[in-house]
Amino acid sequence: MNNIINWFAEPLAYTFMQNALWTALIVGVICAVLSCYLILKSWALMGDAISHAILPGVVIAYTTGIPLIAGAFGAGVICSLTIGYLKEHSRIKEDTVMGIVFSGMFALGLVMFVKAKPAQHLTHILFGNLLGVSTAEVIQTLIISTIIFLIVVLKRRDFLLYCFDPTHTKVSGLSPRVLHYSLLALLSLTIVTAMQVVGVILVVAMLISPGITAFVLTKRFDMMLVIAIVVSVTTSVFGTIVSYHINGSTGACIVILQAIMFSLSLSYTKFKNQLKN
Repeated sequence: MNNIINWFAEPLAYTFMQNALWTALIVGVICAVLSCYLILKSWALMGDAISHAILPGVVIAYTTGIPLIAGAFGAGVICSLTIGYLKEHSRIKEDTVMGIVFSGMFALGLVMFVKAKPAQHLTHILFGNLLGVSTAEVIQTLIISTIIFLIVVLKRRDFLLYCFDPTHTKVSGLSPRVLHYSLLALLSLTIVTAMQVVGVILVVAMLISPGITAFVLTKRFDMMLVIAIVVSVTTSVFGTIVSYHINGSTGACIVILQAIMFSLSLSYTKFKNQLKN
């Protein structure tokens, strides 16, 4: 028992681990909430698109001296607006548009990434830098995540109705377009917040895994939110602690644990259904 307690307590002796754990917990909650809406809306590729498309914005922000979060959010919004415009003004399907836009923007970001000198520390944007989060960044993450969470809570029924039936949303007097771009803006802001945890490359996993895990375990949306939050927070905290002990990539450890949780949940659901039959 003492060994288990020491296993958890040892990382807490360091300030950088305390900051990392707080950030992982905060980001885990907000990613879980957004992931439920992404799963219902079948926007898994949208999260991938925006997460990759923010790279040129990050590089531009770095070279011009503006906050990286501002450049990343701006690029995410541009990606969202471009996808929406092309979808509405062409016959191309949304998934195809997303593939074209995000691959183009990510390629542009890679070219700019190589040319930005000196830019070695920008690799943290690609792979995350949770263990390097400062106290000021923890506070910034908390503020941004709280804003996102409050907006989602206040508009949760409207977003839920839009995800299930955009046509009925319009009949109810709501604007599907406003809800569409509001959800995209929140997604962009969430991705910008989460990229310091797992990086651009793995951030989509944190936006999909908790929601899909909860989706296979329940058919009620409220319970889906609760399960997703529990899964996301648990894997984020445990992944951070595990990465400390094995000296591994923090973001990768978190994503691996989320993949394991999904596999176990899917196996449990199939086993439960077989017992019923």
